Amino acid sequence: DARGLGFSDGAVTTPPGWAEAYRGLTEMGWNSPTADPEHGGMGLPMAVNACIQEMFNGANAAFQLCPLLTQGAIEALEAYASDDLKHTYLSRMVSGEWTGTMNLTEPQAGSDLAAIRSKAVPEGDHYRISGQKIFITYGEHDLTGNIIHLVLARLPDAPAGVKGISLFVVPKVLVGADGSLGARNDVRCVSIEHKLGIHASPTCTLAFGDDGGAIGHLVGEPNRGLEYMFAMMNNARLNIGLQGIGIAENATQHAVAYAMDRKQGTPPAGSSAATIIGHPDVRRMLGLMATRTEAARILAYRAAAALDIARRAPDPADRARAQRRVDLLIPVVKGWSTELSVQTASLGVQVHGGMGYVEETGAAQHLRDARITTIYEGTTGIQALDLVGRKILRDRGLAAGELVAEMRATAALLAGQGGAAADWPRLAAGVTGAADLVEALTAWLLAQNGAEPQAAAVCVLEAFGSALGAWSMGDAALAAVARMDAGRDTGFAAAKLRRVRFYFDHVLPMADALARVATAGAAATLELEPGDLAGAA
Repeated sequence: DARGLGFSDGAVTTPPGWAEAYRGLTEMGWNSPTADPEHGGMGLPMAVNACIQEMFNGANAAFQLCPLLTQGAIEALEAYASDDLKHTYLSRMVSGEWTGTMNLTEPQAGSDLAAIRSKAVPEGDHYRISGQKIFITYGEHDLTGNIIHLVLARLPDAPAGVKGISLFVVPKVLVGADGSLGARNDVRCVSIEHKLGIHASPTCTLAFGDDGGAIGHLVGEPNRGLEYMFAMMNNARLNIGLQGIGIAENATQHAVAYAMDRKQGTPPAGSSAATIIGHPDVRRMLGLMATRTEAARILAYRAAAALDIARRAPDPADRARAQRRVDLLIPVVKGWSTELSVQTASLGVQVHGGMGYVEETGAAQHLRDARITTIYEGTTGIQALDLVGRKILRDRGLAAGELVAEMRATAALLAGQGGAAADWPRLAAGVTGAADLVEALTAWLLAQNGAEPQAAAVCVLEAFGSALGAWSMGDAALAAVARMDAGRDTGFAAAKLRRVRFYFDHVLPMADALARVATAGAAATLELEPGDLAGAA
């Protein structure tokens, strides 16, 4: 993070130790755990990959972005590329010998990909690609001998808008028929960004075709490139949600360790200086950090498991139901998890006090690194519009209704527990209230016309996150008491129950407040005029 990147003559130099770390990762196969074994991958389920991604992102988000983007490129090629393209590229990308990128954004085309201008002109058995792409993660680096760019561009006769975008594979170095590397392709890095965080991850501006056109090959059918990219989007957004969770977990662990070591002040029940974890407000901040991260983790793992069922269940009805669950949860996982990652990292700085504001403790890096997670792969606002428009309104609340039924089933199980150790009636009432909230917000959205759902969307998303987090923590309480009843891990399980109670008292009430803002505040948002927001007296 402190060393950052070198850049000269279009070449990026990664920090010392980066190449060794990358080599170690690829030698163990952790760079592409979900890839098809036919191409050298492990073929692991997404549920297992979710755990892997969280841990590696928690260790170093800037480093993990390289294999993460390559995984996305691998998935796109596995799903849509011709057999020849698969044969040429996949095994070496899966092994980590080559990496991959996703090239969507252009200076005038950020969230609005209909504005893409990059061109692809047919020439024999390939295409000549020209245009500029920005914000390309690991678009240039010194870790591998080749970088395989997946590029969105337009054919000469393409329809306007999103229906005229095709997908092309464009290698940094051309690959011969025998698999050998040939001449450098007409693609170069013209600059790298100087960013708030993830300093060691190169964010590149790439120029395609400045010297005649970069050679590329069409992936799948013409004019279906955006469709192919969006088919991969659930995985990408899940992985960024997991990145946020990993950073939040790292920030929490650092803050807890500091609070257990730093002596300052006298706690209420003490008579001499003690470690700051004894102060109630410090413990409150740490409780928020730990429990929100835990709830987000459970929800993300649930989304990953639903992805596996949607892909592999033998019953088509089960696959369809699981896909509805994936579609509903992914924007919440991406949007809510990354927003709470920023909040968690900010609390980590606060726990450190003045030392959190200086770089040597590492607390500031967590905050800087987390900040991008709410922006790339679709901002929180984009996730919220996706949740409200494409997921809830489009299916008239079907997936949300299925989810509410499962939440009520969890509440019934909580209500049926005996003993007072976890305050079961209160937890059952909390999950019931969370289910009521999701149901009521869904009904409110379905009853609206005009722009109100869009104005309320982010508050709806965050309310869903807090409510679904309570459902997840309720199931965690049931799992914990099952371990206690079996006489296993009673210390771990008892700590789990205390964290669950904290979440229900400190986080779940925020869902009600957010729901009130969503339903009552949308009109006030729409009433604001641009002039009301600038130079207000």
